[in-house]
Amino acid sequence: MTFVLLTMIASVLVTMTIADRLIIPDAGSKKVVAAAADAGVTPGFKKEELAKLNAVLELIETRYYEKVEREELLDGAVSGMMEALDDPYSVYMEKDDALHFSESIEGSFTGIGAEVTTENGKIVVVAPIKGSPAEKSGLLAKDVLISVNGDSLAGLNLQQAVGKIRGPKGTKAKLLVQRSGVTEPIQLVLIRDDIDVETVYGALRPDGVGVIEIRQFSLHTAKRFKEELAKLEQSGMKGLVLDVRNNPGGVLPIVVEISQLLMKEGTTVVQVEDRDGNRDKTLAKGGEAKSYPIAVLTNKGSASASEILAGALQEAAGAKVIGEQSFGKGTVQVSYNKALGDGSLVKMTIAKWLTPNGNWIHEKGIKPDLVVEPPDLYTVARISLQETLKQDTLSEAVRSAQIMLHGLGYEPKREDGYFGDETASAVRKFQNDKGLPSTGEIDTKTAQKLEQAVIEWIQNKEHDVQLLEAVRAVSRK
Repeated sequence: MTFVLLTMIASVLVTMTIADRLIIPDAGSKKVVAAAADAGVTPGFKKEELAKLNAVLELIETRYYEKVEREELLDGAVSGMMEALDDPYSVYMEKDDALHFSESIEGSFTGIGAEVTTENGKIVVVAPIKGSPAEKSGLLAKDVLISVNGDSLAGLNLQQAVGKIRGPKGTKAKLLVQRSGVTEPIQLVLIRDDIDVETVYGALRPDGVGVIEIRQFSLHTAKRFKEELAKLEQSGMKGLVLDVRNNPGGVLPIVVEISQLLMKEGTTVVQVEDRDGNRDKTLAKGGEAKSYPIAVLTNKGSASASEILAGALQEAAGAKVIGEQSFGKGTVQVSYNKALGDGSLVKMTIAKWLTPNGNWIHEKGIKPDLVVEPPDLYTVARISLQETLKQDTLSEAVRSAQIMLHGLGYEPKREDGYFGDETASAVRKFQNDKGLPSTGEIDTKTAQKLEQAVIEWIQNKEHDVQLLEAVRAVSRK
C-alpha cells in the first residue's frame, strides 16, 4: 500500500464515502414492473419459484434450531441475489447503510472524519480529513483500528466497522489503534462532529497555471468547481491542471456538468450503452472550448467519473492526460429504494459507459498521453518493527528504510534490504539532523521520525513530479 491515497471503489469515509455510482432518478415499483415488461421479462417470481422460497422459509421458521427474524431472512435473500450477479458494484444495503450512502452523496455527514478501507481483513485508515476530529487527534494514514469504545472491529466487514465508528455529533469515540513501529496499541479519544467534505480545491501558481483538485464528485462539486474556475479565469490563468488522482468517482450528472464547462457546445461528453447495445450520447451544452491549454492528472486510483472527465477532455477537448493509467471502471450503477419500500437500497449495474469516441475502458483505464510514475517514496511500505534494526540484518523493513533514506537525500547505497555500513552511515546522518541519538540503528523513535519525514516530503507540492510535469505541459503551449 502507499502513503498516498490509492482509493478503490469500496473505500469509505467514516459513514461511507462515494462508492462509485452514476445516479439517475429512482423508480417506484410500477416503473420497475413496466421496465421489466419492456425488456421482455416477466416481473416477479413464477409460481413454482415462489413455492420453493416459501418452502425454505417455512423450514427455517419451523425446524431451524434457533429463532430467526423474518426481516433478517429477507435481507439475506436479497443480498444473495445481488451476490449471485458476481458484480462488485451491484450491492444490497439495509436501511441504515442506505441512509449513510445517501449522506455521502450530499457530501456531508457526522462522524470522526477519516477515510478507511479494508486491508488483509483489517480496518485501515487511508487518510484523515483536513480539520476533522481524526486529524486533530493525531490519527495517521495506515493506522489499524482495533476497537471502538471497547467493541472489537476484528472480523467485521467495512460497512459493519463504519457503523461502529460513526455516531451522533458530540459523542466520544475511543479508538484503540495499532501503529507501525509502536509495540503497544495506543488509545485516541475523539469527539464526533459534523464533517463537511470539501471536494474541490483551487489555486493559482506563481507561474500563472491554475490547479483544481477534485477529490470526488458529490452533489455540490459542480457548484464549487464553477466558483474555483471563475476565480482562476478572472486572475488571468494561462493554463489549467485538473487533478483527479485518487478520486474514486461519483454522480454522473455532476461530472457531465463539470466536463461540458470546458468543451465546445454539441460535442460528446459520454455515451451510455444498455444491455441491448443501444447507445445514448450526452452532448455538451452551456460551456465553451477554452483558449488556454488543459491537462488532467490521473493515477491508479482515478476511477469511473474521474475517467469520464479525463476521457471526455482527452478525446473531445484536446486536453492532455498525464500521470498513470487510471483504474478502469466503465460500468453505470443506478440506486433503487422506492421499489423496496422499507428504506433499504439496491445499487445495481445497468449499463456500460463509453468515451466520446466509443471506447470502453473497463478493466483497462484511460491511457495517459504522457506517463509519469510517482517517486518510490509514494509507494514505499511503512516500517514494521518487531525489534531494532541493526547492521548485518536482512529484512523488508530495512528495505523500506533504505528507500526512505534514499528518497530523502541520505544515501544508503543499496535498497536490497541488507543493513550494511553505508545504510548505518545514512541512518546516523538522518538521526543527527533530527536531533536523535546517533546510533546508526533504527529503533522505534527513528522509524517514526523517518516515516514522518516521508509524509512531509510527499505533502510538499514541489516534490510532486506528476503535477510538475502537468504544469510544464500546459505552460509549453
